[in-house]
Amino acid sequence: MDFLSTFGLFIGSLIANTLASLAGGGAGLLQLPLLLFLGLGFSVALATHKVASVALGLGAALKHWRSGNLDPKLTLYVTLAGAAGVIGGANLILFVPGPLAEGLLGGFIILLGVYSRMRKTLGQEAEPKHRDKMGMVLGCLGLSAIGLLNGSLTAGTGLFVTLFLVRWFGFDYKQAVALTLVSVGIFWNGLGAATLAIAGAAIYWPWIPALLAGSILGGYLGAYLADKYSNKMIKIAFELLTFAVGIKLLWGVL
Repeated sequence: MDFLSTFGLFIGSLIANTLASLAGGGAGLLQLPLLLFLGLGFSVALATHKVASVALGLGAALKHWRSGNLDPKLTLYVTLAGAAGVIGGANLILFVPGPLAEGLLGGFIILLGVYSRMRKTLGQEAEPKHRDKMGMVLGCLGLSAIGLLNGSLTAGTGLFVTLFLVRWFGFDYKQAVALTLVSVGIFWNGLGAATLAIAGAAIYWPWIPALLAGSILGGYLGAYLADKYSNKMIKIAFELLTFAVGIKLLWGVL
């Protein structure tokens, strides 16, 4: 790939991951179609995207950790809760036709945005709840189900995790986005990439350096913006990205 193509890949990755880091998910909205447009097959593009997305989590983690937005115990909980689902989903996607599933996912993601828009105060202040044993168990089941989607589908599942953490556990948007980016960005996507590779999906390594650079810089920049601005602004960014991701997924199956 020539310099202009490499630079374009870097810029596309930077934009996608900055938006995802600010809103709490959705990097695949731009990054995966870009890889497909440049000629990669679906399974190769998906595995390559998953590897690059790990750097999104690293860039965001660096900023959020310095800002005090991360709780190590809760980060570990979210990571482990979705791990089994991620592995199952990554194996499932190699055998299940994707268009119908992506269309359904797109519809659900749009509903997430509509729900958030209708609840004006959602995620504006932290209101801890469901932190007892039963609440954590039920939360684990919910995160495992989202992990299944994360392992098998291409974009938007981080948005599910963000809203789930806000709605079920009562996090504000800043806390939920920080947890999502680290748990999903680093660990879920890393686990998904490894599972896809073991299951036989190739990773296109020549493009990884440009994608990693765009992902880690975008992750840090988005986390910086999330830390600087209010929960209201993050909520708006979340809602806009849910509509964009949902429409993109629905458009792809029409």
